[in-house]
Amino acid sequence: MVKLNIKPLADRVIVEPSAAEEKTAGGIIIPDTAKEKPQKGVIVAAGNGKKDEPMTVKPGDKVLYGKYAGTEITIEGKDYLIMRESDIVAIIE
Repeated sequence: MVKLNIKPLADRVIVEPSAAEEKTAGGIIIPDTAKEKPQKGVIVAAGNGKKDEPMTVKPGDKVLYGKYAGTEITIEGKDYLIMRESDIVAIIE
């Protein structure tokens, strides 16, 4: 797992998005311009939660999130998303 020198505050998490699909189930290669933003990723850092709401996700969890969730950030040349825990819709087991 990646170790970052950044700590999200309150109920925010930093997610490393999964790579976009390269080809369809039928084998058709998808060009870069037509690829959809991934909607799943791995949490690399999490805040401590709010006073009355502890965090339910932790670093290392694989999660699904909304299509337009989060803010894109670049740390040490790598792209991540920073979002609120409420933007996460599911934990993948």
